[in-house]
Amino acid sequence: MNRRSFGLVGLLAATSLVLAACGGGTGDSASSAGGDTSLSSVKDAGQIIFGTEGTYKPFSFHEGGAGELTGYDVEVAKAVAAKLGVKAKFEETQWDSMFAGLEAKRFDAVANQVSVNPTRQEKYELSTPYTVSHGVVVTLEENKDIASVADLKGKTTAQSLTSNWYTLATESGANVEAVEGWAQGVSLLKDGRVDAIVNDKLTFLDYQSNTPNSGLKIAATTDESSDSSFAFRKGSTALNDAVNTALKDLAADGTLSTLSNKYFGEDFSK
Repeated sequence: MNRRSFGLVGLLAATSLVLAACGGGTGDSASSAGGDTSLSSVKDAGQIIFGTEGTYKPFSFHEGGAGELTGYDVEVAKAVAAKLGVKAKFEETQWDSMFAGLEAKRFDAVANQVSVNPTRQEKYELSTPYTVSHGVVVTLEENKDIASVADLKGKTTAQSLTSNWYTLATESGANVEAVEGWAQGVSLLKDGRVDAIVNDKLTFLDYQSNTPNSGLKIAATTDESSDSSFAFRKGSTALNDAVNTALKDLAADGTLSTLSNKYFGEDFSK
Protein backbone atom coordinates (compact mmCIF):
# COMPACT_ATOMS: atom_id res chain seq x y z
CA MET A 1 0.00 0.00 0.00
CA ASN A 2 1.37 3.48 -0.87
CA ARG A 3 1.49 6.45 1.47
CA ARG A 4 -1.36 8.51 -0.03
CA SER A 5 -4.26 9.51 2.22
CA PHE A 6 -7.48 7.63 1.48
CA GLY A 7 -10.98 8.83 2.09
CA LEU A 8 -13.08 6.72 4.41
CA VAL A 9 -14.64 4.78 1.53
CA GLY A 10 -11.29 4.13 -0.10
CA LEU A 11 -9.73 3.04 3.17
CA LEU A 12 -12.55 0.58 3.90
CA ALA A 13 -12.33 -0.86 0.40
CA ALA A 14 -8.56 -1.29 0.62
CA THR A 15 -8.89 -2.91 4.04
CA SER A 16 -11.47 -5.36 2.71
CA LEU A 17 -9.17 -6.37 -0.14
CA VAL A 18 -6.26 -6.99 2.23
CA LEU A 19 -8.36 -9.08 4.59
CA ALA A 20 -9.72 -11.13 1.71
CA ALA A 21 -6.21 -11.83 0.43
CA CYS A 22 -4.94 -12.80 3.86
CA GLY A 23 -7.87 -15.10 4.51
CA GLY A 24 -7.45 -17.07 1.29
CA GLY A 25 -5.88 -20.17 2.84
CA THR A 26 -2.86 -21.66 4.56
CA GLY A 27 -0.06 -24.08 3.80
CA ASP A 28 1.44 -24.31 0.32
CA SER A 29 -1.29 -22.21 -1.30
CA ALA A 30 -0.23 -19.34 0.93
CA SER A 31 3.40 -20.03 0.12
CA SER A 32 2.57 -20.06 -3.57
CA ALA A 33 0.99 -16.62 -3.22
CA GLY A 34 4.34 -15.47 -1.89
CA GLY A 35 6.22 -17.12 -4.73
CA ASP A 36 7.15 -20.49 -3.18
CA THR A 37 5.64 -23.18 -5.39
CA SER A 38 8.15 -25.85 -4.39
CA LEU A 39 5.63 -28.17 -2.72
CA SER A 40 2.71 -27.51 -5.04
CA SER A 41 4.92 -28.19 -8.07
CA VAL A 42 5.92 -31.56 -6.66
CA LYS A 43 2.32 -32.39 -5.80
CA ASP A 44 1.11 -31.35 -9.26
CA ALA A 45 3.81 -33.45 -10.94
CA GLY A 46 3.04 -36.42 -8.72
CA GLN A 47 6.74 -36.97 -8.13
CA ILE A 48 9.74 -35.52 -6.35
CA ILE A 49 13.02 -35.77 -8.23
CA PHE A 50 16.15 -36.43 -6.18
CA GLY A 51 19.70 -35.96 -7.40
CA THR A 52 22.01 -38.77 -6.24
CA GLU A 53 25.29 -40.38 -7.23
CA GLY A 54 24.27 -44.00 -7.67
CA THR A 55 27.88 -45.00 -6.96
CA TYR A 56 28.10 -44.15 -3.26
CA LYS A 57 27.57 -47.40 -1.38
CA PRO A 58 25.77 -47.96 1.01
CA PHE A 59 23.88 -44.71 0.53
CA SER A 60 23.11 -44.67 -3.19
CA PHE A 61 24.23 -47.52 -5.45
CA HIS A 62 23.17 -50.17 -7.94
CA GLU A 63 22.85 -53.66 -6.50
CA GLY A 64 25.51 -55.85 -8.09
CA GLY A 65 26.81 -52.87 -10.04
CA ALA A 66 24.03 -52.86 -12.60
CA GLY A 67 20.88 -53.74 -10.66
CA GLU A 68 18.17 -51.54 -9.23
CA LEU A 69 19.18 -48.28 -7.56
CA THR A 70 19.08 -48.76 -3.81
CA GLY A 71 20.81 -47.68 -0.60
CA TYR A 72 20.02 -45.96 2.67
CA ASP A 73 19.50 -42.50 1.16
CA VAL A 74 17.45 -43.93 -1.69
CA GLU A 75 15.14 -45.82 0.68
CA VAL A 76 14.74 -42.83 3.01
CA ALA A 77 13.93 -40.65 -0.01
CA LYS A 78 11.29 -43.13 -1.19
CA ALA A 79 9.75 -43.24 2.29
CA VAL A 80 9.64 -39.42 2.39
CA ALA A 81 8.01 -39.30 -1.05
CA ALA A 82 5.37 -41.75 0.11
CA LYS A 83 4.58 -39.51 3.09
CA LEU A 84 4.16 -36.61 0.65
CA GLY A 85 1.80 -38.70 -1.47
CA VAL A 86 4.06 -38.69 -4.54
CA LYS A 87 6.56 -40.99 -6.22
CA ALA A 88 10.35 -40.67 -5.86
CA LYS A 89 12.37 -40.32 -9.06
CA PHE A 90 16.16 -40.25 -9.14
CA GLU A 91 18.59 -38.45 -11.44
CA GLU A 92 22.14 -39.75 -11.15
CA THR A 93 25.11 -37.42 -11.42
CA GLN A 94 28.64 -37.06 -10.05
CA TRP A 95 28.94 -35.46 -6.65
CA ASP A 96 31.01 -32.52 -7.83
CA SER A 97 28.21 -31.44 -10.20
CA MET A 98 25.36 -32.27 -7.81
CA PHE A 99 24.60 -28.76 -6.59
CA ALA A 100 24.93 -27.27 -10.06
CA GLY A 101 22.24 -29.72 -11.13
CA LEU A 102 20.05 -28.68 -8.21
CA GLU A 103 20.42 -25.00 -9.06
CA ALA A 104 19.70 -25.74 -12.72
CA LYS A 105 16.42 -27.38 -11.59
CA ARG A 106 17.32 -30.82 -12.92
CA PHE A 107 15.94 -32.12 -9.64
CA ASP A 108 13.97 -30.90 -6.65
CA ALA A 109 16.33 -32.11 -3.93
CA VAL A 110 19.65 -33.85 -3.33
CA ALA A 111 19.63 -37.22 -1.53
CA ASN A 112 23.30 -38.05 -1.19
CA GLN A 113 24.53 -37.61 2.39
CA VAL A 114 24.70 -33.83 2.14
CA SER A 115 26.68 -32.76 5.19
CA VAL A 116 25.32 -29.76 7.07
CA ASN A 117 27.71 -26.81 7.24
CA PRO A 118 27.32 -23.02 7.46
CA THR A 119 28.06 -22.45 3.77
CA ARG A 120 25.37 -24.87 2.66
CA GLN A 121 22.92 -23.55 5.23
CA GLU A 122 23.38 -20.10 3.70
CA LYS A 123 23.05 -21.23 0.08
CA TYR A 124 20.40 -23.95 0.34
CA GLU A 125 17.41 -25.15 2.32
CA LEU A 126 18.52 -28.16 4.40
CA SER A 127 16.17 -30.65 5.99
CA THR A 128 16.30 -32.11 9.46
CA PRO A 129 19.30 -34.49 9.50
CA TYR A 130 18.49 -38.13 8.85
CA THR A 131 22.04 -39.43 9.42
CA VAL A 132 24.36 -38.50 12.28
CA SER A 133 27.88 -39.96 12.27
CA HIS A 134 31.48 -39.10 13.11
CA GLY A 135 34.30 -38.77 10.65
CA VAL A 136 37.30 -41.08 10.65
CA VAL A 137 40.86 -41.00 9.39
CA VAL A 138 41.52 -44.18 7.38
CA THR A 139 45.02 -45.48 6.69
CA LEU A 140 46.76 -48.70 5.72
CA GLU A 141 46.94 -51.14 8.63
CA GLU A 142 50.72 -50.93 8.76
CA ASN A 143 50.76 -47.12 9.01
CA LYS A 144 52.27 -46.02 12.33
CA ASP A 145 52.64 -42.32 11.55
CA ILE A 146 49.00 -41.29 11.84
CA ALA A 147 47.15 -41.84 15.11
CA SER A 148 45.22 -38.56 15.39
CA VAL A 149 43.73 -35.84 13.24
CA ALA A 150 46.68 -33.62 14.18
CA ASP A 151 49.02 -36.17 12.57
CA LEU A 152 47.56 -35.29 9.15
CA LYS A 153 49.74 -32.18 9.05
CA GLY A 154 52.12 -32.50 6.13
CA LYS A 155 50.52 -35.77 4.97
CA THR A 156 48.51 -36.29 1.80
CA THR A 157 44.85 -37.30 1.92
CA ALA A 158 42.35 -38.22 -0.79
CA GLN A 159 39.20 -36.07 -0.68
CA SER A 160 36.31 -34.81 -2.76
CA LEU A 161 36.91 -31.07 -3.03
CA THR A 162 33.31 -30.21 -2.11
CA SER A 163 33.01 -32.36 1.01
CA ASN A 164 33.22 -31.37 4.68
CA TRP A 165 36.09 -33.81 5.03
CA TYR A 166 38.14 -31.81 2.52
CA THR A 167 37.77 -28.78 4.79
CA LEU A 168 38.76 -30.79 7.86
CA ALA A 169 41.78 -32.27 6.11
CA THR A 170 43.08 -28.92 4.87
CA GLU A 171 42.46 -27.22 8.21
CA SER A 172 44.52 -30.00 9.80
CA GLY A 173 47.43 -29.16 7.50
CA ALA A 174 47.09 -32.02 5.02
CA ASN A 175 47.83 -31.80 1.34
CA VAL A 176 44.82 -32.99 -0.62
CA GLU A 177 44.65 -35.18 -3.70
CA ALA A 178 41.28 -34.54 -5.34
CA VAL A 179 39.10 -37.60 -6.00
CA GLU A 180 35.54 -38.14 -7.20
CA GLY A 181 34.61 -40.44 -4.33
CA TRP A 182 35.50 -43.12 -1.79
CA ALA A 183 36.45 -45.85 -4.28
CA GLN A 184 39.01 -43.68 -6.03
CA GLY A 185 40.43 -42.59 -2.69
CA VAL A 186 40.87 -46.22 -1.58
CA SER A 187 42.67 -47.02 -4.81
CA LEU A 188 45.14 -44.18 -4.25
CA LEU A 189 45.64 -45.20 -0.63
CA LYS A 190 46.38 -48.83 -1.50
CA ASP A 191 48.75 -47.72 -4.26
CA GLY A 192 50.68 -45.63 -1.72
CA ARG A 193 49.91 -42.37 -3.52
CA VAL A 194 48.21 -40.86 -0.47
CA ASP A 195 48.68 -41.40 3.26
CA ALA A 196 45.07 -41.32 4.42
CA ILE A 197 41.43 -40.64 3.67
CA VAL A 198 39.13 -38.58 5.88
CA ASN A 199 35.57 -39.73 5.41
CA ASP A 200 32.39 -40.81 7.13
CA LYS A 201 32.55 -43.76 9.52
CA LEU A 202 29.51 -45.29 7.88
CA THR A 203 31.23 -45.45 4.52
CA PHE A 204 34.23 -47.19 6.03
CA LEU A 205 32.13 -49.70 7.97
CA ASP A 206 30.24 -50.67 4.83
CA TYR A 207 33.49 -51.02 2.90
CA GLN A 208 35.00 -53.23 5.59
CA SER A 209 31.93 -55.47 5.72
CA ASN A 210 32.08 -56.01 1.97
CA THR A 211 35.87 -56.18 1.63
CA PRO A 212 37.38 -58.80 3.96
CA ASN A 213 41.08 -58.31 4.67
CA SER A 214 41.01 -54.86 3.09
CA GLY A 215 44.29 -53.85 4.71
CA LEU A 216 42.75 -50.61 5.96
CA LYS A 217 42.00 -49.38 9.47
CA ILE A 218 40.49 -46.46 11.35
CA ALA A 219 43.55 -44.60 12.62
CA ALA A 220 41.61 -41.81 14.35
CA THR A 221 38.10 -40.48 14.90
CA THR A 222 37.29 -36.82 14.44
CA ASP A 223 35.67 -34.69 17.13
CA GLU A 224 33.15 -33.41 14.64
CA SER A 225 29.98 -35.28 13.83
CA SER A 226 28.61 -35.31 10.32
CA ASP A 227 24.90 -34.51 10.09
CA SER A 228 23.45 -35.34 6.68
CA SER A 229 20.29 -33.82 5.24
CA PHE A 230 18.30 -33.44 2.05
CA ALA A 231 19.20 -30.23 0.22
CA PHE A 232 16.77 -27.99 -1.65
CA ARG A 233 17.11 -24.78 -3.64
CA LYS A 234 16.95 -21.61 -1.56
CA GLY A 235 13.37 -20.50 -1.21
CA SER A 236 11.92 -24.03 -1.26
CA THR A 237 10.64 -23.57 2.27
CA ALA A 238 7.26 -25.23 1.71
CA LEU A 239 8.84 -28.39 0.32
CA ASN A 240 11.50 -28.48 3.03
CA ASP A 241 8.86 -28.06 5.75
CA ALA A 242 6.81 -30.92 4.29
CA VAL A 243 9.88 -33.17 4.12
CA ASN A 244 10.76 -32.30 7.73
CA THR A 245 7.27 -33.35 8.79
CA ALA A 246 7.69 -36.60 6.85
CA LEU A 247 11.08 -37.26 8.50
CA LYS A 248 9.59 -36.62 11.93
CA ASP A 249 6.87 -39.18 11.21
CA LEU A 250 9.40 -41.70 9.86
CA ALA A 251 11.50 -41.30 13.01
CA ALA A 252 8.44 -41.74 15.24
CA ASP A 253 7.21 -44.88 13.50
CA GLY A 254 10.68 -46.48 13.53
CA THR A 255 11.26 -46.45 9.76
CA LEU A 256 14.52 -44.49 9.93
CA SER A 257 15.90 -46.70 12.70
CA THR A 258 14.96 -49.84 10.77
CA LEU A 259 16.62 -48.62 7.57
CA SER A 260 19.76 -47.55 9.43
CA ASN A 261 20.10 -50.93 11.10
CA LYS A 262 19.49 -52.64 7.76
CA TYR A 263 22.43 -50.91 6.10
CA PHE A 264 24.81 -50.22 9.01
CA GLY A 265 23.93 -52.59 11.84
CA GLU A 266 23.46 -49.57 14.11
CA ASP A 267 21.04 -46.69 14.40
CA PHE A 268 22.75 -43.64 12.90
CA SER A 269 19.48 -41.85 12.16
CA LYS A 270 19.60 -39.58 15.23
